[in-house]
Amino acid sequence: MRVLVTGGAGYVGSVAVHALRAAGHHLVVLDTLERGRPDRLDGVRLVVGDVADVRLVGALLRDEGIEAVLHFAAYRSVEESMADPLRYHLNNVGGALCLFEAMAGCGVRLLVHSSTCAVYGSPRDLPVPEDAPLRPMNPYATGKHMVEQAIEDLAAAGVLKPVVLRYFNAAGSAPELGLGEAPGSASLVAMVIDAAAGGAPLRVFGLDYETRDGTAIRDFVHVEDLARAHVMALEYVASGGAPVTLNLGSGTGTTVLEVIHAVERASGRVVPWEPAPRRPGDPAESWADIRRASSVLGWAPWRSLDDIAVSAWRNHGR
Repeated sequence: MRVLVTGGAGYVGSVAVHALRAAGHHLVVLDTLERGRPDRLDGVRLVVGDVADVRLVGALLRDEGIEAVLHFAAYRSVEESMADPLRYHLNNVGGALCLFEAMAGCGVRLLVHSSTCAVYGSPRDLPVPEDAPLRPMNPYATGKHMVEQAIEDLAAAGVLKPVVLRYFNAAGSAPELGLGEAPGSASLVAMVIDAAAGGAPLRVFGLDYETRDGTAIRDFVHVEDLARAHVMALEYVASGGAPVTLNLGSGTGTTVLEVIHAVERASGRVVPWEPAPRRPGDPAESWADIRRASSVLGWAPWRSLDDIAVSAWRNHGR
């Protein structure tokens, strides 16, 4: 297929680009390069621009004969969103709506959309199913929820045929491709890697949760498993699959201290860390029920927490 990948020079997007190309698809990447890196694309055509530019996106869709869009482009820091919610809503919500306007104008209906488990907030049921109540706890999550609602409305009107993928915590690298999170990234695994490599001690936010070691529990899924899910989601919707929302995670919960220990095993180093107060907007526990992704796509994660830590350590500093 001929596919437009927005945000394809970013972390998850770039790994997905390589997986899509390996599957035989023809790709065009649209990225502002504000946070993406063109060297991640290895010859895939890159157009530097913003999804909010309806005229540019429309021209790309028409001129390239685009049949489907994979939408990764978004800011993704909870802390940033709480400090500057207007910027986040303009970029993440406004940009998505402009993209959908351009798609509607060109009759491009197939969409695979990158969403987040943050839409669940602090979940009551564990593992978290897709029909759990949506209670976003910060502007980043609220914006993702708003975009999901817009996609649902457009699907009901026949404008889009979407697959919405709610990631839990993307982690790890594809070191054979030289792809992974850049040093200084705000995700937990990246920060643990930075601490192990001699950076500042990791701040562990909250040691008083009612969990097995007092630290928060999250679900970490390898970025290459996520990329494979995007290829499968594209092929599902292209073959006539009904609109669907799917969780993507490992299906197990891991504490912050367990992530630290995994990086210590991978690196052979002691990770320095220090306690810090809980952060507002952080749920105590969250991990995914992934049975629907298994049923609909035939997808399951292949890689473990140790695989995540080893790959992230191997890729550090690239």
